[in-house]
Amino acid sequence: MEKETNRNTYVLQGDENMGSVQIADDVVAIIAGLAATEVKGVSAMAGNITNELMSKVGVNSLRKGVKVEIFNQKVKVELAVMMEYGYNIPATCGKVQEKVKSTIENMTGLTVTDVNIRIAGVDMKKGK
Repeated sequence: MEKETNRNTYVLQGDENMGSVQIADDVVAIIAGLAATEVKGVSAMAGNITNELMSKVGVNSLRKGVKVEIFNQKVKVELAVMMEYGYNIPATCGKVQEKVKSTIENMTGLTVTDVNIRIAGVDMKKGK
Protein backbone atom coordinates (compact mmCIF):
# COMPACT_ATOMS: atom_id res chain seq x y z
CA MET A 1 0.00 0.00 0.00
CA GLU A 2 2.96 2.31 0.55
CA LYS A 3 3.82 4.57 -2.31
CA GLU A 4 6.03 7.56 -2.48
CA THR A 5 3.92 10.70 -2.91
CA ASN A 6 6.85 13.08 -3.01
CA ARG A 7 10.53 12.89 -2.25
CA ASN A 8 10.25 12.84 1.56
CA THR A 9 6.69 11.77 2.42
CA TYR A 10 5.43 8.19 2.49
CA VAL A 11 1.91 6.78 2.71
CA LEU A 12 1.53 4.64 5.82
CA GLN A 13 -2.12 3.82 5.36
CA GLY A 14 -4.55 4.53 2.57
CA ASP A 15 -8.31 4.12 2.27
CA GLU A 16 -10.22 5.63 -0.64
CA ASN A 17 -13.23 6.30 1.64
CA MET A 18 -11.35 7.84 4.56
CA GLY A 19 -8.21 9.33 3.03
CA SER A 20 -4.60 8.50 3.77
CA VAL A 21 -2.01 8.78 6.51
CA GLN A 22 1.39 10.04 5.39
CA ILE A 23 4.64 10.49 7.25
CA ALA A 24 7.70 12.52 6.32
CA ASP A 25 11.09 10.90 6.68
CA ASP A 26 12.13 13.92 8.78
CA VAL A 27 9.50 12.89 11.34
CA VAL A 28 10.95 9.37 11.50
CA ALA A 29 14.42 10.92 11.88
CA ILE A 30 13.22 13.10 14.78
CA ILE A 31 11.66 10.04 16.45
CA ALA A 32 14.96 8.15 16.07
CA GLY A 33 17.02 11.05 17.41
CA LEU A 34 14.79 11.56 20.43
CA ALA A 35 14.74 7.83 21.23
CA ALA A 36 18.54 7.64 21.00
CA THR A 37 19.11 10.59 23.33
CA GLU A 38 16.81 9.02 25.94
CA VAL A 39 19.32 6.19 26.48
CA LYS A 40 21.63 6.73 29.45
CA GLY A 41 25.19 7.17 28.20
CA VAL A 42 24.26 9.03 25.01
CA SER A 43 25.25 12.66 25.37
CA ALA A 44 23.71 13.97 22.13
CA MET A 45 23.33 13.33 18.45
CA ALA A 46 26.44 14.41 16.54
CA GLY A 47 26.12 18.06 15.57
CA ASN A 48 23.16 18.31 17.94
CA ILE A 49 22.12 19.58 21.31
CA THR A 50 21.37 17.85 24.57
CA ASN A 51 17.89 17.08 25.88
CA GLU A 52 18.10 19.98 28.37
CA LEU A 53 18.37 22.51 25.55
CA MET A 54 15.72 20.91 23.30
CA SER A 55 12.87 22.98 24.65
CA LYS A 56 14.70 26.22 23.83
CA VAL A 57 15.57 25.48 20.21
CA GLY A 58 12.95 22.89 19.22
CA VAL A 59 13.00 19.25 18.25
CA ASN A 60 13.93 19.82 14.59
CA SER A 61 17.59 19.78 15.58
CA LEU A 62 17.13 16.14 16.65
CA ARG A 63 17.26 15.01 13.04
CA LYS A 64 20.90 16.16 12.81
CA GLY A 65 23.12 13.13 12.97
CA VAL A 66 20.27 10.91 11.74
CA LYS A 67 19.78 9.49 8.26
CA VAL A 68 16.59 7.56 7.49
CA GLU A 69 15.73 5.54 4.38
CA ILE A 70 12.17 4.25 3.96
CA PHE A 71 11.28 1.74 1.25
CA ASN A 72 8.37 -0.76 1.16
CA GLN A 73 7.35 -0.08 4.77
CA LYS A 74 10.92 -0.85 5.91
CA VAL A 75 13.19 1.66 7.60
CA LYS A 76 16.98 1.82 7.74
CA VAL A 77 18.39 4.26 10.29
CA GLU A 78 21.93 5.60 10.58
CA LEU A 79 22.81 7.52 13.73
CA ALA A 80 25.91 9.52 14.66
CA VAL A 81 26.01 9.88 18.44
CA MET A 82 28.14 11.51 21.10
CA MET A 83 28.74 9.19 24.06
CA GLU A 84 29.24 10.21 27.67
CA TYR A 85 32.61 9.26 29.12
CA GLY A 86 32.63 6.14 31.31
CA TYR A 87 29.86 4.15 29.61
CA ASN A 88 30.40 0.82 27.87
CA ILE A 89 30.09 1.67 24.18
CA PRO A 90 28.88 -1.73 22.83
CA ALA A 91 26.30 -2.14 25.63
CA THR A 92 25.03 1.43 25.28
CA CYS A 93 24.80 1.12 21.48
CA GLY A 94 22.81 -2.10 21.88
CA LYS A 95 20.34 -0.23 24.09
CA VAL A 96 20.16 2.61 21.54
CA GLN A 97 19.44 0.12 18.73
CA GLU A 98 16.65 -1.53 20.73
CA LYS A 99 15.13 1.81 21.82
CA VAL A 100 15.19 3.35 18.32
CA LYS A 101 13.76 0.21 16.70
CA SER A 102 10.91 -0.22 19.19
CA THR A 103 10.03 3.49 19.27
CA ILE A 104 9.83 3.86 15.47
CA GLU A 105 7.86 0.62 15.09
CA ASN A 106 5.41 1.50 17.88
CA MET A 107 4.81 5.06 16.69
CA THR A 108 4.66 4.52 12.92
CA GLY A 109 3.84 0.86 12.25
CA LEU A 110 6.86 0.67 9.93
CA THR A 111 9.38 -2.17 10.26
CA VAL A 112 12.91 -1.19 11.23
CA THR A 113 15.44 -3.45 9.52
CA ASP A 114 18.72 -1.71 10.46
CA VAL A 115 19.89 0.71 13.13
CA ASN A 116 23.52 1.53 12.38
CA ILE A 117 25.43 3.65 14.89
CA ARG A 118 28.60 5.68 14.41
CA ILE A 119 30.30 7.02 17.53
CA ALA A 120 31.19 10.61 16.60
CA GLY A 121 32.91 11.40 19.88
CA VAL A 122 33.02 11.12 23.65
CA ASP A 123 31.74 13.93 25.85
CA MET A 124 34.28 14.29 28.67
CA LYS A 125 32.24 16.89 30.60
CA LYS A 126 29.35 14.55 31.39
CA GLY A 127 31.38 11.56 32.60
CA LYS A 128 30.30 9.50 35.59
